[in-house]
Amino acid sequence: MNLDTLFISDLHLSLEKPEITSRFLAFLNDRATKAAAVYILGDLFDAWIGDDDFTPPNNKIRKQLKQLTDSGIPVYFQPGNRDFLLGKQFCTDTGVILLDEYAVIDLYGTPTLLTHGDLLCTDDLPYQEFRVKSHSLEWQQTVLSKPLLLRLLVARWYRIRSYFHKRKKSQDIMDVNQDTVTTVMREKRCLRLIHGHTHRPAVHDFEIDLLAAQRFVLAAWSKHSAEALCWDSNGYHTEAL
Repeated sequence: MNLDTLFISDLHLSLEKPEITSRFLAFLNDRATKAAAVYILGDLFDAWIGDDDFTPPNNKIRKQLKQLTDSGIPVYFQPGNRDFLLGKQFCTDTGVILLDEYAVIDLYGTPTLLTHGDLLCTDDLPYQEFRVKSHSLEWQQTVLSKPLLLRLLVARWYRIRSYFHKRKKSQDIMDVNQDTVTTVMREKRCLRLIHGHTHRPAVHDFEIDLLAAQRFVLAAWSKHSAEALCWDSNGYHTEAL
């Protein structure tokens, strides 16, 4: 049996989105069990405020991920801009393997660069400044030291604030910068890149130093649709879930 490797991102799971949660749990219980591996490239959760948060639907998701990894299916997780506080305890609870913000894998013989995608949006200067601050150890320790209820309230406020900030920004600023894409792929010595974050699913063909390169953008999930990028030794296809 030719098992494939699955890539998903940007589910933004939360209590307010039960349809997406149900679809993800069904995915873990069915489609994912027939895969060689599953890669979740960030923003699995709409907001992750610490591994001590067991408010719904987090516990169900933990249990279903653990059941999948216990069955022998490796699951890799790359933090996004919404769930970068996800840490070692979550991985212990679920069996999920945490990836660095840039990870190169051998995908059926081709070095392939994986990233959430927010690091590539270098035209969005205010966000990049916040990202540097929020990824510092001091900032994260300060946040995680606060009571859980306070963190939940602050996360809700940040989601509302982020929504209105995005409405003021142009779509181009929130997309990846192609020069940054080329520079990073050249540094990582990869001609294939898979990422999410922008919610603009597509396959982009371009060149790096006269060599053919490709950038695959994963689709965000909604209550109406969900999609995975599936890869095996014969190539790739997208699959509606």
